[in-house]
Amino acid sequence: MKKDNKLSAEHLRYIKNIKRETCIVWILRISILLFLLGLWELLARTGVIDPFITSYPTKIIVTIKNLFVENNLVYHMTITLYETILGFLIAVGLGYAIALALWWSERARRILEPYIVVLNSLPKIALGPIIIVWCGSGSKAIIFMAVLIGIIVAIITMLNGFLATDKNKIFLLRSMGASKFQILLKLVIPGSLPTFISMLKISVGMAWIGSIMGEYLVSRAGLGYLIVYGGQVFKLDLVMAATVVLCILATLMYALVAMLEKLIIKYKN
Repeated sequence: MKKDNKLSAEHLRYIKNIKRETCIVWILRISILLFLLGLWELLARTGVIDPFITSYPTKIIVTIKNLFVENNLVYHMTITLYETILGFLIAVGLGYAIALALWWSERARRILEPYIVVLNSLPKIALGPIIIVWCGSGSKAIIFMAVLIGIIVAIITMLNGFLATDKNKIFLLRSMGASKFQILLKLVIPGSLPTFISMLKISVGMAWIGSIMGEYLVSRAGLGYLIVYGGQVFKLDLVMAATVVLCILATLMYALVAMLEKLIIKYKN
């Protein structure tokens, strides 16, 4: 019993140290952010930097408030969220399915791999005019851009995860008479779960890049539209405010993926 109590005390001390380290990290994160915002505000108000070009935090907050009250910021946020989330889901779903198909067929993988590499290296913005002709100048073109940017990354990431499955375990299952489908279902997919979570985290950023890039080209609403419009009329406060809102939404979406990761880990354990 004494030994169990000793182990329990050590375990509690370990948990306490982890919590303390987490608190220190969060305190330092917030402190750095507040310091940078305060420095930015100070430099802009004292004229060290030009507030017309860089704006400053309090003015950005006022601009965001005015956008909510006067210019229907919620509408623009909803448009961008819709395009981003739909593009994210399509890119992840198709990318996962194509990666599974390429793992299943080695011949198809060897044939299509050069094309995937070329598509991944191609600057997608160059296809903007073609996408507009194909899909029109509405949300379809923006969603298509988000999918195009995210799907190749999803395919490559998941395919590498599938191919990283332990070959010895595959040989063991084959020697026990397991079919290829059983190996996929019982070994490859569960074993690639960490890669899937990593792919989701990467795809969040890709979806936002794609949707904003698409809004730069063709949109008449959305956060990307506000940024472009603000730049055209030299309302840089509007540009900075829309960028801040964009960062907040992207962070929240990433946080949801991180929560999903914790739920999956908890379920597995």
